[in-house]
Amino acid sequence: MNSLKQILVIINLKTLIVTVLAVLSTYLCRRYGVIAQFPMTLIATAVVFPIVFSIGGAYKRREQALTRYSSIKAHGRALYFAARDWIDDTDEDLLGRTRGLLGELLGSVRQLLAEPVEEMEENEAAVYRSFSKLSLFIKEDLRTRGMPSGEASRCNQFLSKMIVAFEDAKHIYQYRTPRTLSAFSDFFVTVLPVAYGPYFAAIATDYAPGLVYVMPVLFTVILVSLDNIQEHLENPYDQIGEDDIVINVEKFVDRLEVR
Repeated sequence: MNSLKQILVIINLKTLIVTVLAVLSTYLCRRYGVIAQFPMTLIATAVVFPIVFSIGGAYKRREQALTRYSSIKAHGRALYFAARDWIDDTDEDLLGRTRGLLGELLGSVRQLLAEPVEEMEENEAAVYRSFSKLSLFIKEDLRTRGMPSGEASRCNQFLSKMIVAFEDAKHIYQYRTPRTLSAFSDFFVTVLPVAYGPYFAAIATDYAPGLVYVMPVLFTVILVSLDNIQEHLENPYDQIGEDDIVINVEKFVDRLEVR
């Protein structure tokens, strides 16, 4: 079932439409004798190379996003450990407040990254309100309970590194791989399977009657699927593709209590 779901992600309505157009183009070219031996190197130059380049760039951005996400979690956990272990006057109320603030922060980060860029300004304000609450928590809660100034400074360093990691993650979300390159490959992925109708009609003489349209179908499915893979990797936070980053706030907060 999971494999079928993954296939349906990369084979969609666009795949069906372009496949139908490619088959129709091949049919008309065979019927009216329009044949040509187009070079296959054009496919590699106009489609395969740009798409593979874009997929590599998008995957690299996803790995960077994972690193930034892990940095937010790791420094948040370190801040929780500081509240639990670095002061003598600690209790469950303080730890519960720490978990609540960290959960609120990660939840606001998740909301920003999952929603459209047009709503980023409002969501970013919510994230920085959460950072501000953590800053005040270090000053008003941890310091007043006897945490030494040096250790409080270390907690502020944890918070500062969380902010840097968030800004990196936000920029990955906000800025994508070259959009002109994506538009270029998307255009040729749509046009070339149809334009290659004369080529498919020319090589159809080498196939049995029932296999005449196998080449245009396979040709189209491969190219459009590659384009869909690149599109799904483009935003690692949108929860559309199978490789997206899942920000599990509840799991993070629950595991803070594990000793």
